[in-house]
Amino acid sequence: MKINSEKENWIPWMHRVLALAALADGETSPNPLVGAVVLDINQNIVGEGFHSQAGESHAEIGALSQADSAAKGGTLLVNLEPCCHHGRTPPCTEAILKAGVQTVVIAIQDPDPRVSGKGIAVLREAGIEVITDILKDEATYLNRAFIFRMQTGRPWGILKWAMSFDGRTGLPNGESKWISCEKSRKQVHQLRAKCDAVIVGGRTVRVDDPLLTSRGLAKREPSRVVFSSSLDLPRDAQIWNTEFAETLICYGPKSKIDLLHNLPDGPEKIRLEESSPVCLLETIAKRGCNKVLWECGSNLASKALQQNCVQEIVLFLSPKLIGGLSAMTPLSDLGFVSMNEVIQVQGVSSSKNGDDIVLNMII
Repeated sequence: MKINSEKENWIPWMHRVLALAALADGETSPNPLVGAVVLDINQNIVGEGFHSQAGESHAEIGALSQADSAAKGGTLLVNLEPCCHHGRTPPCTEAILKAGVQTVVIAIQDPDPRVSGKGIAVLREAGIEVITDILKDEATYLNRAFIFRMQTGRPWGILKWAMSFDGRTGLPNGESKWISCEKSRKQVHQLRAKCDAVIVGGRTVRVDDPLLTSRGLAKREPSRVVFSSSLDLPRDAQIWNTEFAETLICYGPKSKIDLLHNLPDGPEKIRLEESSPVCLLETIAKRGCNKVLWECGSNLASKALQQNCVQEIVLFLSPKLIGGLSAMTPLSDLGFVSMNEVIQVQGVSSSKNGDDIVLNMII
């Protein structure tokens, strides 16, 4: 019995595939998020799986192993084109051919140049029916960070800040704890857990002494990146404790490297070719980072925006009024002289979180 291959018939199954893939959000870098479902010839689920972390079995392998002989003549649904190259694990295309699957349904093509259409070609050449572009937009959004890194060589950047209703992120004296409510701060921990690195500038370390962890929500805590042009950093900052999360101190060629001797040995020190957000992100992308969270001050946040290192903004808007002409604001001068130059937000969603309003924006 041949399963009807009309595209709309695969949509409910692909929703299940995407839900499986999302289970490992924040855990798979440098790999993408992938889920898979196997249907037998009667269109019953006989296997499913997802890629849990780099080095572990791919989603297709887990689903096919669970299905065993019931996969023969059936259908494999996966949100990303199966790989056809040897990496840490063997090619998924080999396992698919061996399983005797008749149809493979794919949401999107893999942007990785090692695959990028080659996996689909291998399957079709073997006589397997391949159906593509099922829930393409949803699948692209799920793996937006991985796709962005493949296309640009930089991780997807999220800029986070909390501010009062009158647009202040702190008092004129620098006091900023706490503008947002406790529930929002817990949401920030969840946001960190889904990122590969959290970035701050030297001033944030000096003034706030942040810990920058997910408070145990992540299986693997994000790397904590201190981007400092001066290297004038306190020796006793709690971020230097690398017992539960790694810390990277990144600095440019003009930094006073003799100041590094004042800092503990735990953090890794990385010299950048230039002191810019772009260079920083290109460097940590090579370490396998798909997604980073900017939790920095206004000057660094503005530079990151100007250099296209921010693709998404998460704003916690607190029902407080702070006032003060010299009060802290989330961004410094961006240098615009015309309204035609300002950054246009492409999409906004909002939600209520305790006393705060949370805005999610795509740039």
